[in-house]
Amino acid sequence: MSGRRAEAALLGALLSEGVRWAEETGETGLPCPFPEEEALMARAAPGRRREFATARNCAHRALAALGVAAAPLLRGRRGAPAWPPDTVGSITHCAGYRGAAVAPAARFLALGIDAEPHAPLPAGVREAVAFGPEEARLRALTSRRPDIAWDRLLFSAKESVYKAWSGYGGAWLGFEDAEVSWRCGSEEAPSPGRPGAVDRPCPSPRARTERTEALGRFRARLLVDPPLPSAAAPSLFPRVLPGRWLVREGLLLTVIAVPRPVPPPHRTAPKEHLR
Repeated sequence: MSGRRAEAALLGALLSEGVRWAEETGETGLPCPFPEEEALMARAAPGRRREFATARNCAHRALAALGVAAAPLLRGRRGAPAWPPDTVGSITHCAGYRGAAVAPAARFLALGIDAEPHAPLPAGVREAVAFGPEEARLRALTSRRPDIAWDRLLFSAKESVYKAWSGYGGAWLGFEDAEVSWRCGSEEAPSPGRPGAVDRPCPSPRARTERTEALGRFRARLLVDPPLPSAAAPSLFPRVLPGRWLVREGLLLTVIAVPRPVPPPHRTAPKEHLR
C-alpha cells in the first residue's frame, strides 16, 4: 500500500511481502478518525496534534488495506499504539515524514520501523548509542561513504529493534543491549523468502546532500535474553534480527519485520511400522 505521494514509496522499498503500510511526507490536515484518538492529544501543541493525526491516519489506511475494521487506535504499552487483535504494527514520525506498517500476527511476530532526518546525531548522543565494535564500524563506513550519516542510521536501527522488541512484549531495552552490523550496496536488499541480491561495495565517497541515496541491510544481535510472551510459553523471538535501511530525500528509514517461525511438518510413521 502506498502513501498519498506514490513517488516517495520509502516504506514500500523496504518492507516484506505481507506487510501493509502508508506514509506521508507532509501534513494532510485531516483530524484523527475517532474522537477517542483526538482526546489523547487534547493538551498537546497544535503542531504535535497535526503530526499525531497524520500518523494515525496512516495507521488506519494500512489497517484498512489489511482488511481490519475501523476502530479507535489508542495507546498501549509505553505509549505505543495498541494494535487490533491478531495484528502487529509500528508507527514513526519525524520532521517531514509520518508512516505506519501493519501485518497479520499469524505471519509476523513483530514489526519495527523508524524514520529520522538524514543528519549526524547531536553532539554527545553518538557515545550513548554506539558500543563495543560499533564505533569502529561507524568510522570505517564513514571513510567509505561520508555522505551517509551512519551514526544517525545506527540510532534509527536500534529504535526499530526496540519497537519490534517492545511490540513482542519485551521490557526495557537499552542501546547497549543490541549490536548492529551493516551491509550497503547498489542493489536492493532481499526480502525474506525471496532470492537475495549480491552485495556490492559502497560507491565512491561524495558529499552528503538531500540527493544522497543508498540502501542496504543490517543485522542486530541481541545481547540479552529474548522476551517471553508469557511465563508458560517459550520465546519465539530470535536473537538475531535482520533489517533493512534506506537513505533518500533527506530522510533515512530502518525497518525490521520478524516473521513467525513456521512449525516443521508433522511426520507420521510409515504404515509398516504400525503393524
